Amino acid sequence: QVQLVESGGGLVQPGGSLRLSCAASGSIFRNYPMGWYRQAPGKERELVAAITSGLTTYYASSVRGRFTISRDNAKSTLYLQMNSLKPEDTAVYYCNRQSVPSWDWGQGTQVTVSS
Repeated sequence: QVQLVESGGGLVQPGGSLRLSCAASGSIFRNYPMGWYRQAPGKERELVAAITSGLTTYYASSVRGRFTISRDNAKSTLYLQMNSLKPEDTAVYYCNRQSVPSWDWGQGTQVTVSS
């Protein structure tokens, strides 16, 4: 199965920026749509952004205009540029294939937006 490793999270002040990375093992990364998901304590995991193999993108209303998803198929890596961060963006962020079946979830990377 594909292994997913998220990185780039941390503590940032409101209005700040972070760039998350997701490294995916395997050689078929380019074939699949990919997504960034987040989960806050006590809440369900939600899709925040997705990108197809043809580079069509989707953004949840809560992040549209602030986040940008991209991919580098040669490096089997997915990125999420997060700008104008808000406290409500605080969550553990995960990446995964954005189609069925999902790959095994990684450990995620914690993003905390706080003064």
